[in-house]
Amino acid sequence: MVEISTSILSIQEGKEAESFFQLEVAKTDYFHIDVMDGKFVEKNTYKKMLNHASYIKRISNLPLDVHLMVEDVKTAIDDFLALEPNIITFHLEACQSKEEVLEMIRYIKENNSKVGISVKPNTAIEEVYEFLPYIHMCLVMTVEPGKGGQSLLPDTLTKIATLKKHVEEQNLELDIQADGGINLKTAPDVKNAGANVLVAGTAIVMAKDFKVIIDELKE
Repeated sequence: MVEISTSILSIQEGKEAESFFQLEVAKTDYFHIDVMDGKFVEKNTYKKMLNHASYIKRISNLPLDVHLMVEDVKTAIDDFLALEPNIITFHLEACQSKEEVLEMIRYIKENNSKVGISVKPNTAIEEVYEFLPYIHMCLVMTVEPGKGGQSLLPDTLTKIATLKKHVEEQNLELDIQADGGINLKTAPDVKNAGANVLVAGTAIVMAKDFKVIIDELKE
């Protein structure tokens, strides 16, 4: 069975507390925190996500799955480490060198968080291979990061399948997370391709009953 990380990006303003509680009752596995700086991606959710994640930390024991879509990776890591997240994922494309990628991996691990690396749709999956032995999760973006409610890009399914094959061939212990355009229609293809952690936002938070959707996505 796959795990579900619910993106809180689309949660209705004024209904945050109620929605977070309902998501916990509905047994989402993680709260997915989409952190955007307005530079690496167009949208800026930085302060909002810091506030939401701080609030969730106070009311829930569910793990925080922090996805950094930012240029200044180190500063963002520092800001969110204070919330003791389960995992911090940063973008391969935000780093200028192999050394910087390895330094970010080391820094996150030293601060007692798991590490994920994310790749955009246009980045070849092979570019992340050399870092896979040192991380806990690879996040394949199935849409262009920065906007909610987009349709899944079919080519990204091949990327997930290629990654899955490599992980198995190298005998790596690694979660494969997919994020973007995931709903009841696209989830089976994403799971068949090899992802075992699905990020869904709009599909869950726009539903009348969170539990029904989460259960169906997990099946």
